[in-house]
Amino acid sequence: METLESELTCPICLELFEDPLLLPCAHSLCFNCAHRILVSHCSTSKPLESISAFQCPTCRYVITLNHRGLEGLKRNVTLQNIIDRFQKASLSSPNSPTESRRMQTQHPYTATISGTIAGTIGGGGGGGGSGGTGSARSSPATSSHSHPHANHTNHVNHNNANHSPAVVAKMDLRISCQFCEQDPPREAVKTCVTCEVSYCDRCLRATHPNKKPFTSHRLVEPVPDTHIRGLTCLEHENEKVNMYCLVDDQLICALCKLVGRHREHQVSSLTERFDKLKVNTAMHESKLVEECDELVEIIRQRKQVIAVKIKESKVMKLRKLAQQIANCRQCLERSSALITQAEQSLKENDHARFLQSARNVAERVAMATASSQVLIPDVNLNEAFDNFALDFSREKKILEGLDYLTAPNPPSIREELCTASHDTITVHWTSEDEFSVTSYELQYTIYTGQTNFISLYNSADSWMIVPNIKQNHYTVHGLQSGTRYIFFVKAINQAGSRNSEPARLKTNSQPFKLDPKTAHKKLRLSNDCLTMEKDESSLKKSHTPERFSGTGSYGAAGNVFIDSGCHYWEVLLGASTWYAIGVAYKSAPKNEWSGKNSSSWVFSRCNNNFLVRHDGKEMLVEASLQLRRLGVLLDYDNNSLSFYDAMNSHHIHTFEISFLLPVVPTFMIWNKSLMILSGLPVPDFVDGVASELQEQQQQQMGLCRQESPYLTGMKTCH
Repeated sequence: METLESELTCPICLELFEDPLLLPCAHSLCFNCAHRILVSHCSTSKPLESISAFQCPTCRYVITLNHRGLEGLKRNVTLQNIIDRFQKASLSSPNSPTESRRMQTQHPYTATISGTIAGTIGGGGGGGGSGGTGSARSSPATSSHSHPHANHTNHVNHNNANHSPAVVAKMDLRISCQFCEQDPPREAVKTCVTCEVSYCDRCLRATHPNKKPFTSHRLVEPVPDTHIRGLTCLEHENEKVNMYCLVDDQLICALCKLVGRHREHQVSSLTERFDKLKVNTAMHESKLVEECDELVEIIRQRKQVIAVKIKESKVMKLRKLAQQIANCRQCLERSSALITQAEQSLKENDHARFLQSARNVAERVAMATASSQVLIPDVNLNEAFDNFALDFSREKKILEGLDYLTAPNPPSIREELCTASHDTITVHWTSEDEFSVTSYELQYTIYTGQTNFISLYNSADSWMIVPNIKQNHYTVHGLQSGTRYIFFVKAINQAGSRNSEPARLKTNSQPFKLDPKTAHKKLRLSNDCLTMEKDESSLKKSHTPERFSGTGSYGAAGNVFIDSGCHYWEVLLGASTWYAIGVAYKSAPKNEWSGKNSSSWVFSRCNNNFLVRHDGKEMLVEASLQLRRLGVLLDYDNNSLSFYDAMNSHHIHTFEISFLLPVVPTFMIWNKSLMILSGLPVPDFVDGVASELQEQQQQQMGLCRQESPYLTGMKTCH
């Protein structure tokens, strides 16, 4: 009762909803409470009708009103009906929890409301049968004397070992009385669907006399306890589950869908989910049989192929042996004839004839001896089939590991291996299930500072996707310089996919050089346009609108205009003691010092004084006289320009600028020379200082502006 009442309570007045409005975000609000919200937003100078929007107090969603105001929002008629039923049930039910449970048989308000809600939202079956959910525990005797069903339903006498299988099966299905106090309990004769308890004949007569309200209880033949008790909701007491949440894969009740945390989730009826699961199970079983049959067929085919190879090898070797046997037989016949001839020659007594025939026999014997070498068999009978050795241990191991394919484990992005340039990032990752992954998918987007990666990931419009990656690394081209990106890697196979944890990677700063077309005629630039030097000898240079001109405006600008991202460069100052370094709009005057106008911001040194200058206003800052390497951090997206002593990791000053146009790096020098180093990654110490400054800036938001610290009329280096 209390749980249901909390679900029907307005988040503003903390009372039951009265004339509830259905907001576009699916939350509800009392009409009067919504009116009070509008009144709170209305000032004395604005009428109530001028308020065109307000925020939902539950989810902060902005509710836009039309010309009709609150009257233009829909009334939540279903919720109002439920509240009316709830109030009627509350008035007729005592406050005692025990008495309330006893009276639920006569006032089944919970089941009635559940049935109404389920019908309203088109949920599945179940819930709210005769006697309602509460009647399942309506009998006091049941709660005090019933035994766990598992202790009795399978109680079998061990002396029945000689019974036939049919008799034993029948005894296994014996339903025991859940009300008996004796052990073992007697066999049940009826099951009360209303009480959800099975009774023996004696207990049934004792608990169900022939008078109201027991005459309305529904008695059936004994059935197992699990067949009559429905599963109850884990969040709403005494509410039976009657639908399935597809988002959370969870059984829920009607209240979960209407006023609980599943109200915006997609649900289905239990029957529909059961049928779908049954079909999916049959489909998977069929697929399993099909796949196994294919494996058996592959093994059968391979067996035939290997058997054919063995048979062909056997025939070839036997043919070779037969040919050699034939050759050996011919050699033996020729040798026998030679021996016979030699024996006859030995019997010759005539010396001349003997010598003549002996020479012929010796030549034939020599030829026979030489030809006898070919009688050595080409086939080694002991090792005839060594090249057909079979080792299926690897295949057997694979077959023993046959199982359903699961989605691969999430890959892990190795940030320490990732590299970047000003417009590319190479992402490296590892995967524990590398052999089960068919491909990877890389997703990335610009990091906007949003810490909720789930909601950021769901905003699919802003994500770039690189599909079908086969390696464990990929280089993304065409990125914005000096910009942070969020990367996800998705490992994919036929069973599904898993995402890695997000990784934040940053491109390097925009590289640039000094633009010769902007350099003052008394400045000399190096061939690589990275060094500028003051040169008093006037050089012949054509005048252009973008060139620094005017007496003392010895400056040059970079060859890029920056309108986004975070960029860092350094300036090697050498022995120079008079310079000004910063950024400016394209429209900044070229015939005066940088910082003397509203379109430029600089850090400057004049002998032993360090200062920052903007719009003709100057402020002294602290810096080391040994400053030899100046770091400049331009964070265009966060509206700041910072200067650092790069050698000592020391922060000097930060301008807070609301950039309106692209800016260009500017450099001025009045003695010696300087050299620029651009396209650098932001150092760690700069990242730390920048984070602290952002926190301080957020803490100071909303405070009144103090008097500007810049000094006017300060003439340090004029």
